Parts: sequence; structure tokens; C-alpha cells
Amino acid sequence: MSSVLVVGTVALDSVETPTETRHRVLGGSATYFSFAASYFTPVSLVAVVGDDFPPEHRQLLQARGIDLAGLTTEKGGKTFYWRGRYHANMNDRETAEVHLNVIADYLPVLPPAYRRIPYVFLANSSPVTHLKVLEQLDRPQLVMADTMDLWIETQRDELLALLPRLDGLVLNDAEARLLSDEQNLLKAGKAVHALGPKFVIIKKGEHGSFLFSRDGVFILPGYPTENVVDPTGAGDSYAGGIMGAYAEESACDPSAKEGTDGGSAPGRLRRAIAYGTVVASLTVEDFSLNRLKRTTRAEIDRRLEEYRRMLEF
Repeated sequence: MSSVLVVGTVALDSVETPTETRHRVLGGSATYFSFAASYFTPVSLVAVVGDDFPPEHRQLLQARGIDLAGLTTEKGGKTFYWRGRYHANMNDRETAEVHLNVIADYLPVLPPAYRRIPYVFLANSSPVTHLKVLEQLDRPQLVMADTMDLWIETQRDELLALLPRLDGLVLNDAEARLLSDEQNLLKAGKAVHALGPKFVIIKKGEHGSFLFSRDGVFILPGYPTENVVDPTGAGDSYAGGIMGAYAEESACDPSAKEGTDGGSAPGRLRRAIAYGTVVASLTVEDFSLNRLKRTTRAEIDRRLEEYRRMLEF
């Protein structure tokens, strides 16, 4: 059985950067997450696509060992499509076009075997959808979720109902400030943590991330990356690296206890965040999954050691 389950989107993306453009490449939150996590542990994916979804994309995911029993195809439907444009700094982007298509009215139904998977990531989606997925799970060990400004602004009550049922919440710095009504990021992180999740991870893009938990605040910088080609999917790859690495280490030593982090060992979670940071740094070095397709676990581990040496003082 897979140790990690992701429920999210599989998409076709068109990406414009200041120097290059790619049309209708493989994208989506569940896609990036599952591909990243697959370097650490078996992964099962739940999402929906349309008839137009290219078979070679499905084959690519299967070749990584990702279980696609939960990837459904809506006959006559079209796959979720997003077109975005990055500015010169490669941090800021604008959405030029989005078509929800088959995900507009999609409510995930987990295959029976998926309901017992111990580590679950609820990729960016409506908190109503997240709550419906939680109702189908059978005592998972760790549940993390992502959110965004849209849900904070339009479904705040539903999001507030979801947060106490999560082990971890992942969001970026602007979303943390919006959710908490605090401008100082430390105050914002602590305020979001107080809303119920056992830990909160705030992403700051190239500047790294903050972890807020009962064990205090942990900060990691981003891995320095000179060749940023396409930042799309970096946050989902980051989450995939975290969950995959955490599940892998937990499977190797399930009895290890290094303190309390709201039910998770803090050292283990911090190491997982470092792995997520490294995987995200690889993702941005090419369009779509192209860079992750070329990497290996050995390369990921080498980059992690380089990262570790950068942080020694």
C-alpha cells in the first residue's frame, strides 16, 4: 500500500516567462506533489482529467510508480487548464487564463484502499472539498493541507472549521497575513497556528520557509538557485518532498520520538522540510516536470548535503 496520498489537481499548463513559452505542458498540484514525493515513498493520486488528457502524461506518472487508481477521466470533459505569465524577477506572476473544466463540480471519492493510507496531503482546493475528503479517511497518521487567498476570502468559515482537524497547514506569507490579519510574519504564523493546526509552514519562495509549532519557530532559507527557468509547481514539489521524506523516515523508525511537535517528531519534520526545499530548487530549473524527470534520489541527497554545509556555522 502507498504511504502517501495526495488529493488535488492534474492540469495542462501554458507558461510564459520573459525568455520562453511552453504550451499545454503537464501541471497541477497533485502532479508536482506526487512526482516529488515518489523519490521517497510510494504515492497514490486522486484527481480528475478530461478526455483530452494526453496518454503520455499518464504513462509518465505511472513510470514513477505513482498509483493512478484514483485518477478518473470524465468522458466528454476537458482537463483543468491554466495559462500564466511570469514577470522579469521570476517571483511575480499573473494568471492570463484559467478554465476549471472537469474540476468545476468535482468531489473526490477515494478508492477503498486509499482510505487507510497513513500520510495525506490535501492540495490547494476548497476547504469544503478538504472536509469531504477527511470524512472518507480511516485514522491517518498525518494530514497536511494547502490553501490560498481565494478560499481565505470566500470560504473563511469553512477554512476555520477545517484547521483544527489538520496536523499541518502550508501557505505562503501573503496568505498567512491575510488569514491572521497580522502584518508581522512571526505574529501571523503564531496566530494561524493558534487557529488549530498542530503546525504551520509558511513559504517565502526563494527566501525559504518558517515552521511554527509547539516547539517554537524553525527557519530555513531557500536553496540558492542560479538557473530559475519556471517556478510553476515549486510549492507543490516542496510539499511533496516534505511529506515523502517524513513518511520515509517514519517508516524506517516508527518508534522514534524526538520531542513533541503536535504529534510529530520535530527533528524529523525539520529534516523533511530541508528535503522539500531541495526538491523545490530542482523543480524551478526547467519547465513542467522536466527537471524532476532528470533527477535521481542520489542527486537529491547530494544537494541536501550541500545545503546542510551551507547552513553550518
